[in-house]
Amino acid sequence: MEEFNQSWEPYTEEPKGTSIGNFFRDIVETVLLTLVLFFLIRTGIENFRVYGSSMEPNFHNGEYIVVNRLVYYLHPPRRGDVIIFHYPRDPRRSFIKRVIGLPGETVEIRHGKVYINGKPLDEPYPLNPATYSWGPSIVGKDEVFVLGDNRNFSSDSHSWGMLPIRYIIGKAWICYWPPKCWRIIPTYKYPSLDKTSYLILQPIPIG
Repeated sequence: MEEFNQSWEPYTEEPKGTSIGNFFRDIVETVLLTLVLFFLIRTGIENFRVYGSSMEPNFHNGEYIVVNRLVYYLHPPRRGDVIIFHYPRDPRRSFIKRVIGLPGETVEIRHGKVYINGKPLDEPYPLNPATYSWGPSIVGKDEVFVLGDNRNFSSDSHSWGMLPIRYIIGKAWICYWPPKCWRIIPTYKYPSLDKTSYLILQPIPIG
């Protein structure tokens, strides 16, 4: 006698209205996920428009930049970083400058040449050199010394003093507009000066 085995599953009818409920649930989940991603992105990055000529020849009036707001929670500002910050004398305004002096260093400018702890700073990026002298002065524990790349036409640390780190918004990351100016903003190293500086600095919370 031939045996016949039949496997079967009980038939269950989906309750009426369940498909509609799942549809709306999916929409709500998608919207919530989109909002979460949006706020995470807005927390981590910000866009900034360059005003004026203080950073020429590297940044020009009207260029748009993406700013990394989280990087300095991972490590402290480094020499050569281009940063966006609240102007200490009027925090409603945002400035763009380059980090030149780090906490604890002695900064001096002699006839346009920058000296760090008495050693000349060889800057690897294009700039319009200064014609003035300044300092020497010691950068405070929670401060940095910043300059514009267009030295004679920049309102920066040589005119209003050290920048408190808490005023830093973030690091300039990408220039995205106009399209012909699209580029990732480079990070520079100064081996002769920074070998010890990177070791002693710790991340400092910024606001």
